Amino acid sequence: MRKSYSNKTMYSVLMLICVVGFWLFENFYTPDTYSDTTSSGLKKEVASYLMPSSTTGSIVEHSYYSLSYNEAYEQAEWVAYKLDKEDLTYEDRKRPYFIEDPRVKTKSADWRNYKGSGYDRGHLCPAGDRRFSKQAYDETFYTSNISPQNREFNAGIWNKLEMKTRYWAKKYGSVFVITGGVLEKGLIEIGEEDVAVPNYFYKIIAKGSKDNISAIAFLMENKEKNTSLKTFLVPIDVIEKRTGIDFFKELSKENQDKIESTVSTNGWKF
Repeated sequence: MRKSYSNKTMYSVLMLICVVGFWLFENFYTPDTYSDTTSSGLKKEVASYLMPSSTTGSIVEHSYYSLSYNEAYEQAEWVAYKLDKEDLTYEDRKRPYFIEDPRVKTKSADWRNYKGSGYDRGHLCPAGDRRFSKQAYDETFYTSNISPQNREFNAGIWNKLEMKTRYWAKKYGSVFVITGGVLEKGLIEIGEEDVAVPNYFYKIIAKGSKDNISAIAFLMENKEKNTSLKTFLVPIDVIEKRTGIDFFKELSKENQDKIESTVSTNGWKF
């Protein structure tokens, strides 16, 4: 009887330790950080009228990009950033480890969810757009900035669009980029945390002043296709309907209708 009682007591103590340990982890654990802990805002200012809405209210600002995290899909529904001509350097940066985002309150997915899945950890804000400083580069390796991408897609047509975006930043001096996966019901999931695999990815690129914005949008299936980038052009309205996100929400309805309802490549050199 004594041995049985002793085992029950030990079991109860262990259970209590586990509960307390889990509570301490949930409430006091702080992940590693690549961010400047002395600042909570963007070092590269972005006009508020360019920013999209958030369907979750979970907006995170890092020094060189912003995002809206969707915990249900374990990734960002959008990542937004400004890309200036002077940002495009060819500094040889050492790739850091992927780590959880310390500013996502619900904790971003662990990179191990991708291990053995067959999918790339696809950057949304590309590391190649942030070579101008170590902090800017390292920040792109938060897991809140990645999404599962087909390997051929990531290295192929998606990479081609990223390079074209850099080309436009060089040519026009500055562009604003909003990008993410289309998060919808019924997606394949990977890893222990059920990270959703988007069937489609979008990228919206804008330039110009508030009263004279020009924007184009791309919607691409998450698989490699050897076709022209122009074949993926869609009205921004199409992406809004698929995602529930309101892009350029602070612009007047007249201006929104003008830039979102049709596809126009005027002023965009392909």
